[in-house]
Amino acid sequence: MDIQAKREKEKEVVSYMISLYCRKKHGGDTLCPECAQLDAYSAKRSDLCPFMETKTFCANCKVHCYKKDMRERIQEVMKFSGPRMLFHRPGMAIRHVIETRKEKRKLAHAK
Repeated sequence: MDIQAKREKEKEVVSYMISLYCRKKHGGDTLCPECAQLDAYSAKRSDLCPFMETKTFCANCKVHCYKKDMRERIQEVMKFSGPRMLFHRPGMAIRHVIETRKEKRKLAHAK
């Protein structure tokens, strides 16, 4: 998978997780201002990530380029939405797990 495709996949998964979190925690069909801000911020971080070639997913990254408050917010979203993805978007969740494992194996073999 090329870098741009990887960025887009990551943004798609994170954006869906934020929207799932917002719907369940804040109600409504659209993102609240706070969640919209987090969604835009996470997309920007993904677009600017210099480690996209070697990392498997932002949550697995050791650099953590998010500002502390945003990192805490995205971690809360991921903790809440991660397990629920299996019920709401099982294909996306399973694909993400498979691709993450493939990337980890590929990186391990490259070392």
